[in-house]
Formats: sequence, structure tokens, C-alpha cells
Amino acid sequence: MCGLNLGFIVIMIGLVVETEIGESMRFELESGKTKCIAEDIKANAMTVGKYSIVNPSEGQPFPDSHKLVVRVSSSKGNNYHLGDQVDSGTFGFLAAESGDYTTCFWANKHKPPVKMTIDFDWKSGVVAKDWSKIAKKGQVDTMEIELKKLYDTVAAIHEEMFYLREREEEMQELNKETNSKMATFSFFSLLLCLSVAGLQIWHLKSFFERKKLL
Repeated sequence: MCGLNLGFIVIMIGLVVETEIGESMRFELESGKTKCIAEDIKANAMTVGKYSIVNPSEGQPFPDSHKLVVRVSSSKGNNYHLGDQVDSGTFGFLAAESGDYTTCFWANKHKPPVKMTIDFDWKSGVVAKDWSKIAKKGQVDTMEIELKKLYDTVAAIHEEMFYLREREEEMQELNKETNSKMATFSFFSLLLCLSVAGLQIWHLKSFFERKKLL
């Protein structure tokens, strides 16, 4: 029975990978350039991020050229984090609205240009929780931790289903509005074409009558 429960837990945790964000990457950024990374996050989801420049000379202080400006903002223009002239940083917040959240990195201008390597880890939803700290704080065993993970996973999938349903309803409403506008436009286009055709027929008839061809 225990093996069955653990198998079910593994399956459910696997499902959440498709509905929750957990992204870790390494990329290069040249002096004076900008790189933005966007993720679609639903409202009331916890999101945490960590970024750092890889030191080109390990054990030595960072060169003056290796500094960043980092900003995290929502699609509505609300700022959630701003790091000014930093080589590393973290952020964490509860998303106030659903939509695309963007993390932008600006590298300082430098002559000659240099390339920086940046490590960036961004997590949202269930994967944003630090389960090791929860285990230590609550003094719970492995099975209880797995059950807590499962509960949060099911809750996240449940919320995701409602979120997707709302998005589907919005898209259906948008399609209805678009079809209605297209039908109205087609009607007026047809009316205009018939009016022009009628005007041309009247003009030709008048022309032939003047020339006494009719």
C-alpha cells in the first residue's frame, strides 16, 4: 500500500511539472546589451528567483565591468524587484495578477566590450517552496513531506484547471466578438460593392443614352 501511495505521489508530482514553472539556465550577456526572460504566472502563485554573475577569476573580486541592473515586472508595468549595479541577487513575491512576468538584465557599457556568464534560477508555484526547511521546522518524516507535496500539487492542478477554463472562456468571448465584427464588416463591404456596382450601371446607362445608343 505504501509503495502504491508513493507511486501515485510520483505521478502527481510529475504532472505538476507541466503546470508549474521551474527554470534554471545559464546564458551570456555582452556589455551594453539587454536580455529579458518572460514567464506566464497565475495570480496568487509564489515565485522566487536567484541570479549571479559567474566570476571570471575565481577567488578574486569581481571586475568593475561585471555589474548588472535587474528588474522584475508584470505585464501591467508593476515592478517587483530592482537590483542596481549588482553581481548577484534574489527575489520573491506573490503574484498579484495573472499574466506574463518579465525579468530583464541590463549589462553596463564597457570598452572594450566584455561578455558575462549569468546563472539564473526561477521557480513558481509548488516548486518554489523549500521543502527541506518545512521538514526541519515541522519535524515531520518523509511520508508526511510527500503527502504535503501531494496536497499542494493537487491544489495547484485544481487552480490551474480553473485558470485554463477562465482563459478558454476569454478566448471564446474574443472569438465571438471577432466573428461579430467580421460579419458586420463583410455586410458593409458587400453593401458598398453593390452601391458601387449600381452607380457604375447608372453611369453607363446615362452615357449610352446621351450617345443615343440605347
